[in-house]
Amino acid sequence: MPERRAFDLVVIGAGAAGLSVTAVAAQLGVPVALIERGAMGGDCLNFGCVPSKALLAAAHHAAAIRTAPRFGVSAGEPQVDFARALDHVHRAIAEIAPNDSEERFRALGATVIRGEARFTGADTVAVNGETLTARRIVIAAGARAAVPPIPGLAAVPYLTNETLWRNRSRPRHLIVIGGGPIGLEMAFAHRRLGAEVTVLEAAAMLGRDDPELVEGALLALKAEGIVLRDGVTIARVEGREGAIAVVLDGDGGAEERIEGSHLLVATGRRPNLDTLDLDKAGIETTRSGVKVDRGLRSVSNRRVYAIGDIADVEGVGPRQFTHVASHHAGVVIRSALFRLPAKVDYAALPRVTYLDPELAQVGMTEAEARAAGHRDLAILRWPLAENDRAVAEGTTRGLVKVVATRRGRILGAGILAPHAGEMIGMWGLAIAAGMKLSTVAGMIAPYPTLAEAGKRAAGQAFAPRLFAPTTRRIVALLRRFG
Repeated sequence: MPERRAFDLVVIGAGAAGLSVTAVAAQLGVPVALIERGAMGGDCLNFGCVPSKALLAAAHHAAAIRTAPRFGVSAGEPQVDFARALDHVHRAIAEIAPNDSEERFRALGATVIRGEARFTGADTVAVNGETLTARRIVIAAGARAAVPPIPGLAAVPYLTNETLWRNRSRPRHLIVIGGGPIGLEMAFAHRRLGAEVTVLEAAAMLGRDDPELVEGALLALKAEGIVLRDGVTIARVEGREGAIAVVLDGDGGAEERIEGSHLLVATGRRPNLDTLDLDKAGIETTRSGVKVDRGLRSVSNRRVYAIGDIADVEGVGPRQFTHVASHHAGVVIRSALFRLPAKVDYAALPRVTYLDPELAQVGMTEAEARAAGHRDLAILRWPLAENDRAVAEGTTRGLVKVVATRRGRILGAGILAPHAGEMIGMWGLAIAAGMKLSTVAGMIAPYPTLAEAGKRAAGQAFAPRLFAPTTRRIVALLRRFG
């Protein structure tokens, strides 16, 4: 008879979301089991955030050498050793990995089980021939690359964000299918490291972001020499290793061939739910993930929570970011462990696409604000060309754009700038704390910094009133009194 073990909490998946819940539960003395079938640390550590940013770091160094002559520093074309750049990527992963390791979590007091989890009932999970029962079960299974059914794709060697890091030779010409953040970041990194790059997108590039900021980001990518093709229809893929062709449908039935050495498929993510036998636990799903309420509890099995990349909150779809996974973990900890009311709140959710300049967004875009019924909006801008730090560093492409109500309530902000990801946090705090534009405009910003552009953007809300004829008359009147 299979062995049975009882826990207060069973967590399925050792990615960012599952690890966060497990760490807190274990340190609070809660009997918790963590089940992982693959690599500890999940997608973020092994295939996503960490390796991509490490490769981007190498790309930024290459660009710094190329642009050095503008600043009076002699330098030639950088000599890129792609294999050593990949060594840096894997060193970064290895340096962070101990934080997510089995050893660390066992030391915290968690029971770590390596294997494939399957539900066998509303509160039971089977793994490695034993059955675990739990008061609460947290599904944090993450997502994997979604590969579209393009004719011929399965017959050719292609890369995804999961297999890209095994390729130690620089592509001669990288073709990227998918113009979202993953596709464009990897296109950008490979181009700066010396590869030719073509990006193909069926719809619009970076379609979720503010079009005004996206336009600037795409112009910067084109200036790097990246070929961007949106609105395309892929008929089929042909070729062999080192010689790939993507065939596009053209006007009037004509076809166009895009030829390259490597193919990266970056067309989104799909939830890792197909092996969990969710039906045996009565857990409802959508195409995007587990159907949950704002408290991240399954709408059909209240013992179960779903967090991270597979949590479809009230049908709005998952928000597949590591920082969202951490936010979800906090909600589950408050609810499952402390029995406190807790709900997700995406009003101040930031996102960043790491290009150069970076594109960052928090809260609503202008289009989203109008779609939500906000009519009397203040759209405030401050270009980097008017920021002294940007001028000094020669990085004047970009702007800060703020969406607010006429009464000063901040609804969202978008930034196209170097280090926009570092700059956007101020706006996330402002939205979360309910700050008004006057608070941001009145803060003392260090000079000279890029962050000062945010203060200047907020100040644009008050400039018309400050310099209006009525204000001038008041000042003139006050002058009479000495």
